[in-house]
Amino acid sequence: MASYCRSVNTDAQLQGYGIQACQTIQANSEQGEILNDSTLTLIHGGRVLTSEGETDRPEPQDILVDGGTIRAVEAGLADELVQSDGEYAVNGQPIETVIDGRDRLVVPGFVNAHYHSHDVLLKGCFEAIPREAWLLNALPPNYPRRSPEEIRARTILGALECLRSGMTTVQDMLTLNLAHPEDLETVLAAYEEVGIRCVFAIQTGDVHGAAVTPYWSDVFPEDALPGLSGVVASADTSGILATLEGQIRGYSSRSPVLSWGVAPSSPERSSPELLAGLKGICDRHGVRLFTHIYESRATTVIGRQKFGEWGGSLVDYLDDHGMLGPHVTLAHGVWMRQREIDRIVERGASMVLNPVGNLKTQAGIAPIPEYASSGVELALGCDNCSCSDAQNMFQAMKAFAGLAAVSSPEAGGVTALDAFQAATTGGAKALGLAGTIGALKPGLQADLTLLDLSDPSFVPLNSALRQLVFTESGRSVDTVLVNGKVVLRNGRAATVDEVALRASVETAMESLRGDIADVVARNDALAPYMAEAHRLTSHHPLEISRYVPGLAETDPP
Repeated sequence: MASYCRSVNTDAQLQGYGIQACQTIQANSEQGEILNDSTLTLIHGGRVLTSEGETDRPEPQDILVDGGTIRAVEAGLADELVQSDGEYAVNGQPIETVIDGRDRLVVPGFVNAHYHSHDVLLKGCFEAIPREAWLLNALPPNYPRRSPEEIRARTILGALECLRSGMTTVQDMLTLNLAHPEDLETVLAAYEEVGIRCVFAIQTGDVHGAAVTPYWSDVFPEDALPGLSGVVASADTSGILATLEGQIRGYSSRSPVLSWGVAPSSPERSSPELLAGLKGICDRHGVRLFTHIYESRATTVIGRQKFGEWGGSLVDYLDDHGMLGPHVTLAHGVWMRQREIDRIVERGASMVLNPVGNLKTQAGIAPIPEYASSGVELALGCDNCSCSDAQNMFQAMKAFAGLAAVSSPEAGGVTALDAFQAATTGGAKALGLAGTIGALKPGLQADLTLLDLSDPSFVPLNSALRQLVFTESGRSVDTVLVNGKVVLRNGRAATVDEVALRASVETAMESLRGDIADVVARNDALAPYMAEAHRLTSHHPLEISRYVPGLAETDPP
């Protein structure tokens, strides 16, 4: 395990570090000084894995952190900073925390660029079922309003699972009723308590029910149609926009590890008026927009059926409303056509792939090689806990590389390095944090993860990078820092009482299990209609397929 040494004297004045690797400090400081209330941390002797350097057996280096910022990454730095008494200091200022990184692999904190915390407590509840059936079983509009205690517990539990997988940042596209601002306060306070970095956005939409899913209005009983929704139902577009704008104004500067975005659920759930209003919010506040697109065959069919004015293209629909630019991040993109991929590249939008969740919801395999060869900015997400069932970036990286190798082998696969970059720098860009997180460089935020190289996953150490992507499962994650603060130590939460958290979760489940049973029973009664709509959707002709050839695509009846 990593060891920690504490120093008690923090009164010395620091007049610049006096070492070449830290000259960025003087460039960023009017006086070339660091205030003496800065907290200095030294990570000593870890093998630092970067995209640019040696990736098989990276050399040990030392990392100096000042407050929340990386100030130096340099071999032998600790030797320059050690004092005659064995303590570490920089120009007389003691280094308060020293982390023994020997026999550790140090990597940038992973970025979970697509995540929903609302169903953390539903992991393991469902088998592999089509996405449209899963929506009606898992998402909040199908359940009564949850208690503050449950909301807090699920938010912290999900964040903790992310930390244990080496993730330091999440984009939480949360489904939350805008009519209950106290629920939002509970979520934000929970994120602050854990200490993970979060780009937060409430999922919205003003088109609902059968209108967003093919054949539902044809086969479901009329009295069942109003309840078929995946986001909180509201047709009050102006009310949605006013509430979101107020939240961003009120909360955007709340915490150094919390930032904001807007999240129309998907193009088919968003009217032109909603998109125009959200674009205005993005322009006024400089926030990003996150949305789902072409997640399943059904979402692709509805695009062809309802968006004829845009050639049946959800990408063109977004583009026509100014919602396809460098400030936009699209999630899933399983059923994307090449011309739409080219448009995404042209506009500079990012794409977050969620390979594990897409498999379980029978959504198909995204055209990963085509995205990569076309130059799309790619990131990775772990999606919902009730469809991927794990917030595990190692699973996502391995699936990303493996599925690319079989989905379009003639286009060439992707490498372990591609997967690593998608989980780090690609995720940072997708969240609007490029140049802030995602790499281990002076001047960036100190979001990083230490993995235990004595774990069998890394023994023998043939290639740190390939073993990280293809072998490791998350078992070796030892220490995690976010914004320079240790939030996971020796594999355990440093900011949360895990025993008390588990007790809170078990208490919440006493009522949630009954609600799950009610929702499943309702949907079991609707199963014949769901199956018929799914059959019609499966037979609807499309010019592309994202399933294994010969197994899932069938001839029209």
